[in-house]
Amino acid sequence: MGCYDCCMRCLGGVPYCSLVATLLCFSGIALFCGCGHQALTETERLIETYFARNLQDYITLAYIIQYFQYVIYGLASFFFLYCIVLLAEGFYTTSVAKQTFGEFRSTMCGRCLSSSFIVLTYVLAVLWLLVFAFSALPVYFFYNMDATCHTIDVLTETPASINQLCVDARQYGLLPWNAVPGKACGMTLSTVCKTREYRMTYDLYIAAFAGAGITLLALLTYTVSTTYNFAVLRYLGRKGIGARC
Repeated sequence: MGCYDCCMRCLGGVPYCSLVATLLCFSGIALFCGCGHQALTETERLIETYFARNLQDYITLAYIIQYFQYVIYGLASFFFLYCIVLLAEGFYTTSVAKQTFGEFRSTMCGRCLSSSFIVLTYVLAVLWLLVFAFSALPVYFFYNMDATCHTIDVLTETPASINQLCVDARQYGLLPWNAVPGKACGMTLSTVCKTREYRMTYDLYIAAFAGAGITLLALLTYTVSTTYNFAVLRYLGRKGIGARC
């Protein structure tokens, strides 16, 4: 076998679906965890500076933010390892791996392992769909805040109307109802929207939301590829045909 044939044989055995899904998963998790972690830190700073004067008013929010940051650490570690495992499983089910390791994948143990990955990946995709929806909430909050600030900038010639435009963090459950001031109105709100902290936090939440979407796409791709691999192993494994996803 020549060098060219050997290279084509190796490239033909690459699980491209699993490889693409792994790259998507790594990039999505990096965006979601990295930007989400920093966005939570900046959110606490914004609340502390502009929406709450007493430490007791936002101490619960601070604990919740700290808890979510620990969850982010766990998610990053788990998905890194799980993506590596799925990629290895994809390589192992290719025709090249099958020729190397024999007919293991046509056994009951191999089919059981592949079906387990299908179920686990499907469950993770459903759970991550909830995470994706949840990550849209802070984007919605900052979008409303940005729209209110834009309205204030348009109505700068009528101060009476400006003072009636507010963003109340208590309405979104970020602060208790007895928090003071709990909201920002008029030019104070406009000043908040022009700060570097606000713009960076808004952008970070958008990036985290995009990262959650990319991760969801990766999990769906994994679901398709593992299902295809299982189908090939189940119905065509005895004929010597390897999976290529």
